[in-house]
Amino acid sequence: MQTIFREYDIRGIFDKELNEQSVKLIGYFLGQKIKAIGEYVSIGYDARTHSPQLSDWLTSGFNKAGVKVLNMGLVATPINYFSNYQTFEGITPSASVMITGSHNPPEYNGFKITLDHAPFFGDMIYALGDEIIANQEMQIEDNIEATIIDVKNRYIDYMVKEFAHLKGLEQKIILDCGNGVAGVAIIDICEKLELNFESMYTTPDGTFPNHHPDPSEEKNLVDIKAKLEGDFDLGFAYDGDADRIAVLTKKHNIKGDELALLFSKDMTNPTIIGEVKCSQVMYDEINKIGTAIMYKTGHSNLKVKIRETGADLAAEVSGHIFFNDRYFGYDDALYATFRVLELIKHGMDLNKEIEALPKTYSTEEIKVKTTEQEKFPLIDKVKTLLQNPPSNFPLIKEIIDVDGVRVIFEDGWGLVRASNTTPVIVTRFESTDEGHAKLYEQQLNALIQEAKRQL
Repeated sequence: MQTIFREYDIRGIFDKELNEQSVKLIGYFLGQKIKAIGEYVSIGYDARTHSPQLSDWLTSGFNKAGVKVLNMGLVATPINYFSNYQTFEGITPSASVMITGSHNPPEYNGFKITLDHAPFFGDMIYALGDEIIANQEMQIEDNIEATIIDVKNRYIDYMVKEFAHLKGLEQKIILDCGNGVAGVAIIDICEKLELNFESMYTTPDGTFPNHHPDPSEEKNLVDIKAKLEGDFDLGFAYDGDADRIAVLTKKHNIKGDELALLFSKDMTNPTIIGEVKCSQVMYDEINKIGTAIMYKTGHSNLKVKIRETGADLAAEVSGHIFFNDRYFGYDDALYATFRVLELIKHGMDLNKEIEALPKTYSTEEIKVKTTEQEKFPLIDKVKTLLQNPPSNFPLIKEIIDVDGVRVIFEDGWGLVRASNTTPVIVTRFESTDEGHAKLYEQQLNALIQEAKRQL
């Protein structure tokens, strides 16, 4: 059971790791933490076929702990987060739990937890797991008593009011909801804003019959790209729980770090946080007009860093965009959609902006298989080897170890970090010269192999 308690959330296979006993215990022992700060928790769930069952089991655990449940039903993850900032007939939730498998295969599910407006993650999740494992025999009866709350329509009304100035925008837009939960809200918002849009795969279906809901994978964008070959100007695609976005023009698939840079240009003296996988171009260009901060990968880490720094925005390459400027500081792909449209309303040509950026050659994420036990010691060994690299190793200008190790070379960089969610080492490489990008990849991969041999 220990494997389901991860760095950023709780995640596992339904009815195997996430079964009636384990989920009720999660509700009960998490409920003990919530009781220390309040008495209400709001629960929402995604389109997966087993999400309602998990909601019932979790509710039973919360009721056993004496925590009162506010049930919002089928919603997107950002709508679940939104509930933490709302009051319902005098009641403000002290915590929320989103039941979602995000972009994992259909048999997976999990819980994203917020306590007192902050992510519940890392050591807190691991400690919760230890407590549950120590009490596996505890029995909890069924009790699905809950108060139904309508967060979805309140969220829709908020968005329509916030973006009323976009009414009647003429650009033709295509939305790919991927049979996740984006469609439960964004269609209504677009209709109320009288946007010129069409949508595809809007019906929530946890079997994902059309394509897998992960817009960071090019193979899942085939259908929306085909639409953009026609008369659509702009496309938006969402992951299963609508906290990640892909933005596509006829010419470009605009990554999360590129989006962060575009958004920064519409802000005054912006402070922007990027993860360690973001392009150096993003950091350099933002530093010309504001302040760029490099930090750890992971939605929980970035939300915490936003609160700590008061930054305007944070971004991951994969499409998590966190607006603190005029918003609440969490990742919301639906909100990000309208901020992109706002850029266009303000006269920005997305294609021209992307094409004006310094040219770089970069790899996608390259994953090196390892084990849960070895991945972090392997990174430590790589750091040690970098202190005295081989004689033919490219000249190192700087080593950044905020998350794994990002090695800055003369005209590029290479990243080696341990995934917090899977037993792999993640690498990425970038340079202003294609040959140098390949050289950095070869040399750092050779160092990883040497580190493996020495472990």
